[in-house]
Amino acid sequence: MRLSEFDYNLPPGLIAQYPARKREEARLLVLNRKEGRIEHRLFVDILQYLSPGDLLVVNDTKVVPYRIFGRKETGGRVTLTLLSRINGRPSPEGQETWQCLVQAAKPPKEGQRISIAEEMEAEMLRPLEQGSWEVRLRFQGELRQILERIGTMPLPPYIKRKANGDRRDQERYQTVYAKSEGAAAAPTAGLHFSEELLKRIEEVGVEILTITLQVGWGSFLPLRCELIEDHKMLPEYYSLSETVAKRVKRAKEGGGRVIAVGTTTTRALEQAANGGQGVVPGEGEAQIFIYPGYRFKIIDALITNFHLPRSTHLILVSAFTGQELILRAYQEAIVRDYRFLSYGDGMMIL
Repeated sequence: MRLSEFDYNLPPGLIAQYPARKREEARLLVLNRKEGRIEHRLFVDILQYLSPGDLLVVNDTKVVPYRIFGRKETGGRVTLTLLSRINGRPSPEGQETWQCLVQAAKPPKEGQRISIAEEMEAEMLRPLEQGSWEVRLRFQGELRQILERIGTMPLPPYIKRKANGDRRDQERYQTVYAKSEGAAAAPTAGLHFSEELLKRIEEVGVEILTITLQVGWGSFLPLRCELIEDHKMLPEYYSLSETVAKRVKRAKEGGGRVIAVGTTTTRALEQAANGGQGVVPGEGEAQIFIYPGYRFKIIDALITNFHLPRSTHLILVSAFTGQELILRAYQEAIVRDYRFLSYGDGMMIL
């Protein structure tokens, strides 16, 4: 299939720059795949589409303030977004090597030093794949504490503002159940759930389960090949407990639905699928690329956001819904002024 088949015109004014006043006050488009029916609700109305015995599976990955700012020796400004630690574990020696995204007016050079803060500097080691760099960080103290003080949340580039000085983004660009640190971006479908809404969902008789997929550069990497089958996803760490595997198996056997919150949760569950009979517990690297023609083995319904044109996220929901139907739903959302992307409104696909 061609990438151009997953294109649509997204008006820039519909790209949400701020979250809704309250998480559950976002709008919700409900799409029934079998009937082709579209309903328009508020996200809190999701309770009407849940039933006792359903499983709601969420991704508990936690975004950390891994975007930092510095200056070259020449005075030029540089923005570094830390993606993943190359040497594995945190170092007590005040020096770590990271894969980073780098933004600067002029491309950096190998060996160039970047002043970040009084207790931190960076050295550009070498360029890596897809525009990222291997960077050596030198610092005094504990890196996590330094990042908490000087770092900002790595908001996506289509949010055309800085992370809020009042640190509102530190709270709202994070799910209320986030606990497993390491994500470079939020699993945004989960941003609509408040603690109160989750409690009401459990009172309906729905069990809420957590898995982890550390959202990395691979999740939002642009496709650069016209034939989507040629695209390769970068690996992202995931883990799934034995309890989750057993609960999923029991739900499938008992007629309950497995409802994934987000494309990252979907990818983790389908990566761990065992021939349609359940999921295999454990941890590993999720590198599955889901596109039309894929036969879903685990999920029965999907809660998601509205995604960028020509993105792996849109391709995944097209595989779940049908390409023509999902684009029709997107066009109706545009006509009705839904808010798109990370801080935007939600969609539930039944």
